[in-house]
Amino acid sequence: MLKTFNRNRTITGIVLALISIFFWGITFVCTKYLLRTFSSLEVLIFRFFLAYCILWCIYPHPYPSQKKKHELLFAFAGLFGVTVYQFMENIAIEYTSASNVSIIVSICPIFTAVIAQIFLHEKHLSFKFFAGFALAIWGIALVSFNGKITSGLNPKGDVLALIASVSWGFYSLFMSKINELGYSSVPATRKIFFYALLFMLPIAFARFFGIGTASMDVSLSLKLNALRFSDPLNWFGLLFLGILASGFCFVAWSIACRFLGTVRTTVGLYLIPVVTITVAFFALHEPITVMGSIGAALTITGLFVSEWKAKTKSS
Repeated sequence: MLKTFNRNRTITGIVLALISIFFWGITFVCTKYLLRTFSSLEVLIFRFFLAYCILWCIYPHPYPSQKKKHELLFAFAGLFGVTVYQFMENIAIEYTSASNVSIIVSICPIFTAVIAQIFLHEKHLSFKFFAGFALAIWGIALVSFNGKITSGLNPKGDVLALIASVSWGFYSLFMSKINELGYSSVPATRKIFFYALLFMLPIAFARFFGIGTASMDVSLSLKLNALRFSDPLNWFGLLFLGILASGFCFVAWSIACRFLGTVRTTVGLYLIPVVTITVAFFALHEPITVMGSIGAALTITGLFVSEWKAKTKSS
């Protein structure tokens, strides 16, 4: 009976993780389109304010922490997993190629494993883990470059993408602690989004005082906003990012991490560039080359190698 229960939890966790990875792979196309008319911060605010409202409708009740110090876990999860990670990723796309961002951000499983080993004393780093990591990164590079040689790297954009990747590792750390304390996924995620939105406010106010770059702009122009929201694709992009990619996926990811273990679940993020390239092929008619196909196979192989490690030692 217990074995069947655990098996069902594992299957549910895998399905939820794969659905999240699929939707997150599509977000690149939506964000790329939205950045034509919105700033990085505007996309972030609209996306997570909508997600917060959706989760409030699902669970329309206050959700106090068991202890006051637990609020720090939610606050830091919102800071690292949403405000820093998403904002840095959006800005990085403006400065460097999407391929570079995709590769760098997709190495977050290694940072998650390192951080978990340091702060949670979990044993994840082994030869098999690094072998899977190497195969996945090699595959991600082939998929992202899609068989083409790109011009040099942009240090600013690449550093921002690296910061985003490290930030997700810390988000995973705080989510592990929140899950251990038994908080329900929907209201807990809503609380995380609340703190994330609070952390976005100083960034927006700083721009009003002339501090920062155009990536931090938040327009209050009625004329400009009427023009931007007259585009149905802008509505579609924001609704997709807010409802599915944020409201649903962050909750689903939290449940998957609870059922499978944080490091084991995060390994699946290696697949995001594969999803992005596939969606771009159908939606944007971007070609998939032989090298890209080989890269997809290597990425999936790397995932299985890392997953085998996760099964041999409980996460």
